[in-house]
Amino acid sequence: MKNEIDIEEENKDIVRRYKALLRSCNSEITREDKKLIRKAFNLAVDAHKDVRRKSGKPYILHPIAVAQIVAKDIGLDATSIACALLHDVVEDTEYTLNDIEKIFNPKIRKIIDGLTKISGFSEQDISSQAENFRKMLLTISDDVRVILIKLADRLHNMQTLDSMPSHKQQKIGSETLYIYAPLAHRLGLYSIKTELEDLGLKYTESDMYKDIARQLNETKNARIQYIQRFTKPLKKSLKEHKLNFSIKGRPKSIFSIRKKMKNQGVTFDEVYDKFAIRIILNSELKNEKSDCWETYSVITDHFRPNPDRLRDWISTPKANGYESLHTTVMGPGGKWVEVQIRTERMDEIAEKGYAAHWKYKQTGKYKEGNLEDWINQIRELLKDPESNAIDFLEEFKLNLFSKEIFVFTPNGDLRTLPKGASALDFAFDIHSQLGANCLGCKVNGKIIPLSHKLKSGDQVEVISSEKQKPKKSWLNFVVTAKAKNKIKSSLKDEKKIIANDGKEILQRKLKHLKLSFNEQIITELINYFKYKTSLDLFYDVGIGVLNNTMIKDFAKNRNSWYLFLKNKIYKRPSVKTEVQEESKYNILVFGANQEKLNYTFSKCCSPIPGDDVFGFTTIREGIKIHRRDCPNAIRLQSNFAYRILESKWVDSKNKKSDAVLHIKGIDRVGLINEITQILSKNLKVNIRSININSSDGTFDGMITVLVTDKENLKKVIDSIKKVEGITSVSRKFKSV
Repeated sequence: MKNEIDIEEENKDIVRRYKALLRSCNSEITREDKKLIRKAFNLAVDAHKDVRRKSGKPYILHPIAVAQIVAKDIGLDATSIACALLHDVVEDTEYTLNDIEKIFNPKIRKIIDGLTKISGFSEQDISSQAENFRKMLLTISDDVRVILIKLADRLHNMQTLDSMPSHKQQKIGSETLYIYAPLAHRLGLYSIKTELEDLGLKYTESDMYKDIARQLNETKNARIQYIQRFTKPLKKSLKEHKLNFSIKGRPKSIFSIRKKMKNQGVTFDEVYDKFAIRIILNSELKNEKSDCWETYSVITDHFRPNPDRLRDWISTPKANGYESLHTTVMGPGGKWVEVQIRTERMDEIAEKGYAAHWKYKQTGKYKEGNLEDWINQIRELLKDPESNAIDFLEEFKLNLFSKEIFVFTPNGDLRTLPKGASALDFAFDIHSQLGANCLGCKVNGKIIPLSHKLKSGDQVEVISSEKQKPKKSWLNFVVTAKAKNKIKSSLKDEKKIIANDGKEILQRKLKHLKLSFNEQIITELINYFKYKTSLDLFYDVGIGVLNNTMIKDFAKNRNSWYLFLKNKIYKRPSVKTEVQEESKYNILVFGANQEKLNYTFSKCCSPIPGDDVFGFTTIREGIKIHRRDCPNAIRLQSNFAYRILESKWVDSKNKKSDAVLHIKGIDRVGLINEITQILSKNLKVNIRSININSSDGTFDGMITVLVTDKENLKKVIDSIKKVEGITSVSRKFKSV
């Protein structure tokens, strides 16, 4: 009886959520639209009947929730809502794409196809995630709705990730931070981007997330009181200027606070701008700009602005169409406050991104941005059929830039580029062929090197020649995905032509030396000359780097070389013995069975016992241990999840590890001596190295200490902080 009641309650809940979904649809929804949504809902209910999620709840609740995000948070049309309801049907049930087309239409089939993972890839496949992502992006040029629905799907999966095992949480959280959050940002979906970032942090750095969330909650009342105090005089003045407005105060996201703490090496208390004030104006399109600047004038009448913190994205919107006026002012009590000024139209575009763009484009209330240009750039990237999926993902990431510069063509046309872009990036941005044939550039009338980094406001003229071809050195200073992709593609084509010639030359040389041209000989040559591939070998023969004398030496030394290899293999046990000697401490064990495996610590983050870590299986260097907050962790866990090993610390007291501390403070006589005394005498901690730079009464330096574990390190940091004159102590990553 209990089960019957439960099922009945579940069915009622499903109906309630479906009705809430319909209420979330925009007011322009027609009777035909409702029929389409109902049809999709009925099919999804039937397809997913008797299926439950890891949490135990009926599976149908997931597609309904995704459809709700699509309707309410993104504001998409009935077709998108129907596709959101159907997004898992082909992947998880007996229904096929042909069935979808017959029941609905070809457009819905195409969107569902874009949302369906590529079959034939296993969980263990190195590039399955990247290939699936590429497949999804292939639809962007035809229908950006695929990406938007996928983001909604990812958001709900992140919202319900608690029921998944820890390693799945890490993998999905890392993917989210690596690709999906930047993508949401690039498409202008700021509220979704913020939530994805916070949830990603929750599962990749859970302790840090909980700590910041707790501190934000503890300071909530004080924050509300301060916002009220700050906005009270503003409201009065804005009313006097007859401006129609609303004011919101919002805390910074947990992720952005963590990012500032990490980048600036500061504590939670030292992050000064933990909240922002947003003033939203109800303005007609023709008055938007003047109303925003009038509001800015009112604010600066009351509070002194920081001139270095004015950001005008109204005159020049961001590449994703974002428009807003940002300023940071000195508020009551000597606190910096960020103020964002925008209209209701700008706010909707900021929250709903591309979907809002489309809406305002249809109604004529639209300012042409360069989001379409970005989609065209993605289309360019996807044209390279030979690009490796992982490489593609890395290149795509480059295009998800957040900081931009604005430069001008000789005719005065505005182009948007990522910060750090070179003159050569500009040439490729104008046209691929112009970039390939680029000889030089003029910036503001002066000839400059191709590697010259551009600044906002620069006017650039490209000088080209048909005889010019892309060079390998160009890859050292271009930053845009389009430029990198085109240069690599051109070099690859040229390399293949030269390599084919080199292959024929090598064949003749080996024949002359009475050696067969076969796979075994080629492998021996690759190993002997330390090449990665046969293409590299043939290429160097083709350009003359690998000459006749060197190949003759190979032939002479062939027998002795075999002996060398044999000796090398014979000596391996001594290396193994050394590693085993190291591992007698049993510091880390791996997997559910807590296996003892050989490993080394990665140099990029220098883990110590007690750190939250994971193992990564490399191709040549065995298992490398990384901290969860390592700069490379998100990328590794996102792209190579199958190589990740869950790790657990055991019996760590017998081994000491390096930890690098970054210290800052006010310089005084005897300060360094006091620090060394505390460390060596009081705490019995060995100092491996100390490097202090002192200037104008302040100092900045690094101390490397040997510690047993994380608790030991915490004592060290707390002790140094107590020393008079020390302003900050933070742990740093080692440079590779």
